[in-house]
Amino acid sequence: MSRLNSRTSWLVRSQLPVEYEIAETPELLSPGNLELLAVPGGGQGKGTRLVIVDDAVDALYGARIRSYFAHHEAAVEYLVLPGREENKSIERVLEVVDRLNEVGTNRLSTPPLVIGGGVVADVVGLAASLYRRGVPYVRVPTTLLSQVDVSVAAKTGVNYGGYRNRLGSYSPPPRTLIDRAFLATVPERELRNGMGEIFKMALIKDRRLFELLEQYGAGLIRTRFQDPEPGSDGVPGAVADEVIGRAIAGMAEELEPNLWEKDLQRSVDYGHSFSPLVEMRALPELLHGEAVAMDCVFSALIAANRGLIAAGDLGRIVAAARRIGLAPSHPLFTDADLVLEGLADTVRHRDGQQNLPVLTAIGEVCFLNDVSEPEIKQACEGMAELLESDSFGSLTPSPAEAGSSR
Repeated sequence: MSRLNSRTSWLVRSQLPVEYEIAETPELLSPGNLELLAVPGGGQGKGTRLVIVDDAVDALYGARIRSYFAHHEAAVEYLVLPGREENKSIERVLEVVDRLNEVGTNRLSTPPLVIGGGVVADVVGLAASLYRRGVPYVRVPTTLLSQVDVSVAAKTGVNYGGYRNRLGSYSPPPRTLIDRAFLATVPERELRNGMGEIFKMALIKDRRLFELLEQYGAGLIRTRFQDPEPGSDGVPGAVADEVIGRAIAGMAEELEPNLWEKDLQRSVDYGHSFSPLVEMRALPELLHGEAVAMDCVFSALIAANRGLIAAGDLGRIVAAARRIGLAPSHPLFTDADLVLEGLADTVRHRDGQQNLPVLTAIGEVCFLNDVSEPEIKQACEGMAELLESDSFGSLTPSPAEAGSSR
């Protein structure tokens, strides 16, 4: 008897609850703060933990980090990794895996700890997701970009084949610890880099955050998000807390219902539709947040050309970017062929759909799937105009400049 058309199948259903904590904890490197010693899930760690440190962080805080663990007589070993984008590679992931093997990392009780910016956090996160098919880890983001963006995301990733984050996983650490004090030693350009992602969050869902950036953004960068000295007229620490807090909360709110990205219409992809390929082609000239901010402007040009936002809002967006030190354009964003190539790769990433988030107002988005080649070329022409003249950014004054009390 033929079994040609017979079929037997088994359906396996399982649910895995996902919960991870992002905790602001001042004075993280103080011996009296025990957060770095805590093991996710409670209990005491058994064995040696690997502490991976960004090389820039190690130069500034390495002695304090080692003193902290020595004070507590903790069993740790160290690995220092370069934190630049060109080092975000599978080779670095395997370097972390080798060290996890060497220290004898347990399945649960000796979670690796990564202290540094987003590049190192992504590398370690991918290594942890692969090692023993996944071990928990703890991350301490030390740059503005990593505190407001990487700290919330479940994603890990490395660059491969000339494309950004082509290899990666969804593997959030159980705990992320944030200390604003690390920003005191972050270079201004890296702070502006982080501002690119805050700028994105403000544009897609938080008009109050946008207004805070207009009024205080330049001052926050100048003071490196630190509390002002008593009697000084610096930006209040409460403003720094609100800006960082609103950016993190907004990101978490957007990601939580769609953590694994089964829905490919994601408002947080704003600023990430055209920029990934531009950023990779410009390496090491452009930082991630710088490219994101330019993409935000490019997408706003598309919206303005369609009449979805007013010219005044477009001018305000460009002016706000400039005010916080983010260039609104770059020569690669005037290259229509390159931008169209970037869009084609984005469409593949979004399973054949554009799903382009574009603004309908500052703080609101819709999604488009019919943006045409002529529209892209028109936006590229607008980016060329921004390169040629600085006058565009002054079309609309900020509320603070205009004396607004909103």
